[in-house]
Amino acid sequence: MIKIVLTAAGRGTRLLPFTKEMPKEMMPIFTKIHNNQRVVIPLLQYIFEQFYSMKIRDFCFVVGRDKRSIKYHFALHQSYLNELSVNRKTMSNFYKKLKNCHLTWVNQNKPLGFGDAVKRVEKFIGEEDFILHAGDVSIVSRFKHPVLRLIETAKKNPDVSAILVCKKVKDAKRYGILQIKNRSSQVYFVEGVEEKPVRPKSNLGILALYYFKPEIFHSLKKTKRGKNNELQLTDGIQQMINDGKKVLAIPLTNDDIEIDVGTVESYRDAQVSSYKWA
Repeated sequence: MIKIVLTAAGRGTRLLPFTKEMPKEMMPIFTKIHNNQRVVIPLLQYIFEQFYSMKIRDFCFVVGRDKRSIKYHFALHQSYLNELSVNRKTMSNFYKKLKNCHLTWVNQNKPLGFGDAVKRVEKFIGEEDFILHAGDVSIVSRFKHPVLRLIETAKKNPDVSAILVCKKVKDAKRYGILQIKNRSSQVYFVEGVEEKPVRPKSNLGILALYYFKPEIFHSLKKTKRGKNNELQLTDGIQQMINDGKKVLAIPLTNDDIEIDVGTVESYRDAQVSSYKWA
């Protein structure tokens, strides 16, 4: 079964002062549990449980030095469970899922970029393919989740080195941007990528959900630091393209909704959307 890398090392400065002590990946959203009751859970737990429902059990969390609350939340505390009288079954079900999984923790002590966070999981990944998912955004789908579409696309294209997920965006300067061929298809051939360009060449923004072969680590080692003196993942993907590697992208569909807690405005929308979909 494929491995999952969840990144949660960013500082979350756009959500200060709340994120001074609490990671943005632990921002609460709504979901429903076994008895169809709405509950509030951290977004990162929601993402973890999405993957768990897909029968994925091998996870690596990349966390910053101030993200102790994440490790604590994903640790088993039987004494805490024993003391609960309300929502005990909810927490017990979460703990059962944790017991069935293998969790690895990798530290990124300084915010050196998304690409740097990915470089740090090479030992965990080894020679296997993996899915990378940022911990501050999730996708809810009525039908086939983009993660399943990524895996299917990889199986149909064994020569591919990376598969991205994209959507049409209004403010392209805030995103990594794709240049593609065959726009009419449901699978795009990626000709180039650029991180938050001043003059975007398209309106297709890259979302923080990727399928990679371990070749990405070689490409990142060849990549120099970019914007903000950080190692940008988009630059590593562009290095793959420069080296002649095949990179594809799949678009979000009308049945997919993004749950993003990265800014005040997007978090407001995430609250509304998650409550509606719960």
